[in-house]
Amino acid sequence: MRVLISKLLFVSIIILITACGEKEKPKVENTNMPMDVTTSAASHTVVVEEKMDASNYTYLKVSENNNSYWIAVPKMDVKLGETISYSKAMEMKNFKSETLNRTFESVLFVDDARKGSIEQNTASPHSNVASGKDPSIKVEPLKDGYSIESIYNKKSSLVNKVVKVKGVVVKINENIMGVNWIHIQDGTGKEGNHDLLITTNDPSAKVGQTIIAEGKVVSDKDFGAGYFYPVLLENSKIFIK
Repeated sequence: MRVLISKLLFVSIIILITACGEKEKPKVENTNMPMDVTTSAASHTVVVEEKMDASNYTYLKVSENNNSYWIAVPKMDVKLGETISYSKAMEMKNFKSETLNRTFESVLFVDDARKGSIEQNTASPHSNVASGKDPSIKVEPLKDGYSIESIYNKKSSLVNKVVKVKGVVVKINENIMGVNWIHIQDGTGKEGNHDLLITTNDPSAKVGQTIIAEGKVVSDKDFGAGYFYPVLLENSKIFIK
């Protein structure tokens, strides 16, 4: 049972590849999770043969070593013939895209797709962050709360405690396993401890908004295949500033 629960949690994290911040809210893709899934963390360089956009995803038929297959990536502006590289993916068989009204016999959900070959792109060693540090974000810490950097630095003493933090939303993934996943930054920290994951049942804020999150500190959450979170806030309450 423990193995099954871990697998389901990992599947949910992989599906967290939605590209948020669009002006209109797209229809959420089918997140029914078949048990026939395979995860991998190998490096791949592929060429785009076909492209279909659907809500938050771009579906790409790609070729690699004379073999063609489908991958799904966060909404991406890519042209036919371009090269894409990735290293983390999960195969889902008989997956139906409600937006496209199409069932894929096999599709790889890719979390770290980038333009260019694997040699041209250097993968980030911090898989827990949503994006690089935004130098334009500078948020005054709460008097009765913590900065993101201080939560990372003091995580061992804060574990299982409820804390407050203020930051700017840089990414949102909605309704995954019944909760919303929000990444925030406040201008503190260096690359790797500048981005904090918040999970919440409250209606999601919008990318670019400043929020206050109040949640329980959880540390060293490892979902496998490189998905390691040194710290995150669970079951958080969200207040829009």
